[in-house]
Amino acid sequence: MMNSKIAEIFEEIADMLELDEVDRKFEVLAYRKAAQTIEGLQEPVEDVYARGGLEALQELPGIGKSTSSHIEEYIKTGRIKKYDELKKKFPVDFNTLTKIPGLGAKKAAKLFVTLKVKDIDDLKKALERHKIKDLEGFGERSEEVILKGVQQYESSKGRMLLGRALPEAERIIKKIKDSGLVHEVVIGGSTRRRKETVGDLDILVTSDKPEKVMDFISKMHEVESVALKGPTKTTVRLMIGLSCDVRVVEDDSFGAALQYFTGNKEHNVRMREIAIGKGLKLNEYGLFDKKDRNISKDGEEDIYKKLGLDWMPPEMRENRGEIELAMKHKLPKLIELDEIKGDLHTHTIASDGSYSIVEMATAAKKLGREYIGISDHSKSEYIARGMDDRKFVKHLSDIDKANDAVQGIRILKGAEIDILKDGSLDLSGKTMELMDYTLASIHTNLSMPKEEMTKRIIAAFDSGYVDIWAHPTDRLINARGPISVDFDRVFEAAERNNVVMEIDSFPDRLDLSDENIFKARKYKLRFCIDTDSHSTEHLSFMRFGIGIARRGWLTKEDVVNTMNAKELLSFLGK
Repeated sequence: MMNSKIAEIFEEIADMLELDEVDRKFEVLAYRKAAQTIEGLQEPVEDVYARGGLEALQELPGIGKSTSSHIEEYIKTGRIKKYDELKKKFPVDFNTLTKIPGLGAKKAAKLFVTLKVKDIDDLKKALERHKIKDLEGFGERSEEVILKGVQQYESSKGRMLLGRALPEAERIIKKIKDSGLVHEVVIGGSTRRRKETVGDLDILVTSDKPEKVMDFISKMHEVESVALKGPTKTTVRLMIGLSCDVRVVEDDSFGAALQYFTGNKEHNVRMREIAIGKGLKLNEYGLFDKKDRNISKDGEEDIYKKLGLDWMPPEMRENRGEIELAMKHKLPKLIELDEIKGDLHTHTIASDGSYSIVEMATAAKKLGREYIGISDHSKSEYIARGMDDRKFVKHLSDIDKANDAVQGIRILKGAEIDILKDGSLDLSGKTMELMDYTLASIHTNLSMPKEEMTKRIIAAFDSGYVDIWAHPTDRLINARGPISVDFDRVFEAAERNNVVMEIDSFPDRLDLSDENIFKARKYKLRFCIDTDSHSTEHLSFMRFGIGIARRGWLTKEDVVNTMNAKELLSFLGK
């Protein structure tokens, strides 16, 4: 697929044309627009060309005679003459260097002319030798900014936790809304689909003042630098280390753009195929008939309706069967945050939490919870100040007293009990029988071979004392991989013993993952969405777990903590 490479070449051509002494802003804009179109194309551009040649290419938005001829040239020869000629003058990796805060095309070109900086490695060498601060137009402060930019670029090659990216996106969206410059503003991309990590942010707006919107975006406090600023798209580098694209689209195209910039690649390809099968054309600008009339201007839901599908929640749009269900009008009604009645995984100062039982319960009550389960650590988790049987008995008594002190919410007695290496549990049966429920989890010997780990977990389930398997794979996103386990055998054991699968909402856990939820759904298993809170602030993490549950297609009926306390305790007591 040549799309990415051609898009990169067009962006570099635009960067190099900006260095021309002659004003070529319209030509620059044309190449940038073409790059955006090709980069966002959901099918190989070479397939488009094979289907209809230059004429088919020119049907793509933003692709004119000149850029279509360049695409044809690249498809046929693997090169673009105009690009090669410009690169002789500027053999610089503009695509990478212009992503560095403090470096635009002109400064990158100057670094090449003065210091022979061609790429990120050359730039790092120049920074190490402090050669940039002495250049005219740079200075010591500029060198510091570029150095920081390089460090951020290197560290941001991975993806950011949803729990960090989403709140930032929401802050930005609120500011844009409050500016009074836009009609609508929505987050798209993997953030809207609630993926566990986010590579960048995509924000779509409608406005009759696009240039003022772009000025507003560029000057926001959250923005560290501006990589690209145009009349319909601005790309900024956020202070948190993410890139953010803000696009202004026409009112009539907003629904199509939202659909286009939400679904993953495979989902969007299927949608385009369905449109083609009906003699239509679907892209980010609309749903078009054979006479090139936009027949869907009433929002995103209308796009799906016109194609014979039910609208589906963004979290489902991963091409995992949702389109087929939408065709049959059999989409599940996914769980909603307001259907959660309680939180069963929370910690207090009795182990490694920061607040008392009363404080945690009071905070949960303010969030509208009907009950909260206190589940502090057992003794083997000594780093977390875990408690032995004697201390736990007193702790359970303290929970009873807190129940009397806090009205309007029920406090349930639980524990997060370690599954030891041999599969035994870290507290006595006598102590566990005093509890309303138990969570069981693994914190040690994480690298056990798959067969041993599987037997360890099954032994714990077969004890009859495990109600909920907490953060099942024990992964930490971007930090620690999951344990090795035979999920089929473990899920069978969980089904046999009525063990509930937890979805831990803590941002660096989100465990079970949506992929593992899909696996678990093959069995007669129920789920519990908890926060693993260690402070009152963490109780709001529930929404991240809800997002993952929705990505796994869970409904209210699948999740036990949508029950009231009486129903829940009856279920767990089976």
